[in-house]
This record gives sequence, C-alpha cells and structure tokens, in this order.
Amino acid sequence: MTSENVVRLFFLFWSLIVMVPLLVLFAYSFFETKNFATIYKPTMTTWYSLFDSGRLEVTVRTLRIALTVTLIAFVIAFPFSLWLAKGTRNKTTKAIVLALLTIPFFLDLSSRIIIWRSVLSNTGLINYVFLNLGLTKEPIDWLLYNEWSVHFGMLVTYFPTMVLPIYMAITIIDDSLIAASGDLGASPAQTLFKIIVPLSLPGILTGFILTLGPAIAAWIEPSMLGGGFVNLLSNSVESAYTALKYPVVAALSSFVMLLLGILVVALGLLTRRLGGFGSVFAVLRS
Repeated sequence: MTSENVVRLFFLFWSLIVMVPLLVLFAYSFFETKNFATIYKPTMTTWYSLFDSGRLEVTVRTLRIALTVTLIAFVIAFPFSLWLAKGTRNKTTKAIVLALLTIPFFLDLSSRIIIWRSVLSNTGLINYVFLNLGLTKEPIDWLLYNEWSVHFGMLVTYFPTMVLPIYMAITIIDDSLIAASGDLGASPAQTLFKIIVPLSLPGILTGFILTLGPAIAAWIEPSMLGGGFVNLLSNSVESAYTALKYPVVAALSSFVMLLLGILVVALGLLTRRLGGFGSVFAVLRS
C-alpha cells in the first residue's frame, strides 16, 4: 500500500469517525421539539430561537470569558515556557515541572475543580488564613460564585494546554541561534521578539486553539465555581438536554463549533502577514 493510499484511507476513517457525527448533529439542529417530542420536519425555528431568552447576552459573555482566559493564560504561559525550555538546565527540575503539568490530565476535571470551592468559599482556606492573620475583619465574599472564580478555575484548567505546545516549540529552537543573536549585538528584547517569538509561533497558535476551543465549550467551571450566576453557552446546552430539547442541543453545539471556526479563521487572517499557517508551521520541518 502506497503512502498516498494510506493518507486516503486515514482521511476516510477520520471522516467517518469525526465528520459524519458532526454533520448528523448539524442536520439534527434543523428539527424542533414539541411536547417533549422531536418533530422530524426541516425548519429554522430552532435556530431562530437560539437568541431568545437572553442567549445573545450568554454568547457575548462566553466569548468574552473564553478570550480573556486565553489571553491571560498566554501572558503567563509564554515566559513560563521560555524559562522551562531555555532558562532551567536542571533536568530534574524540568522533569518535575512537566510531571506537574501533565498529571492533572489523568484526573477527573470535576474533582480538580470542586476542591477550589473549599479554598475560595467564605469558610475556605483563604478566608481562614486572612482572618487568623488579621488581614481582614470579615470573610471575603467575592472569591466564589462570580466571573472571577470562573476565570480562575478555567485558567487553572487550561494553563497546561497553553504551556506545553509553546514549551515544545521553544525547545526545538537551536541554542546557537540565540547565542549568535547576542554575539551580533542584539539586546535580550530583540532576541526575544525577532528570534524566539517568530520561531515559537507554531506552539503559540496551537496553544491558542487548544485553550480557546475548550474555554468556549467549558461547563464544569461555570457550574461549580459560578454557582448558577455565570451562565455560558455550555449551561444552555445542559439546560436544553435536561428539558429533552435535543434539536436545541444540536443547534447550540453547532453554534459553538461555528464560533470556534470563526475565531480560527480570524487567527489565520492575523498570521497572513507572516505568510499564513503554512509558513508559520514550516519551521517545524526545518
């Protein structure tokens, strides 16, 4: 079997496993539910109803929180990844940090998030410490059940997905390039923005996609840390599923994927100055 046939077989398999269910999901969104029963007659009613009952506000909130979490994660993750890849030479330290970043993936997300409720609540660890140290006279009540706690929970969850791709991209940058930049008189800032950042763009773009996508579809963090006060699109999906409105679930899920697709296209347009995705990822082949 030639390599071309292998690629075709893989594409066919990928289409059957991934694309077909997505197409079925999208097609299902053009039905509607009446009296808890799905009416299998094509209609746009379900799509028209998406923005009823404040769903437009929920969409804007979802995008705002997802983009904010992604940007904050990048601002923190990039210098951390740079230090991990090039700043530390101790292999033991690097191994421990990488283990700490990957171990959470083997744990249930709800178990990792719910523990923060006992840390951030009025009777939690933070308030206990602050009250006993005399830093506050009353418990801090804004640490939980608001957008701040949702942001915090999502940052904790998606920080590794931003760090690891950037770390891997920076790791493959030849140290001689960085050393040559300094030998030619470049300042650390010039080396950072003219050598390291351009060569690490594949990891940066991958980190953005791997963080932004799950952040848009996140439901555990707003449910457990938002306390019902921070509704996102995922909460609307859960409510529709509970009410047996499966076409609405399909439409909302399709809408989330559409939003992610639009953001990825926008990200691609931003990279056109660098020659597009192909040119950005070409560094991995060099």
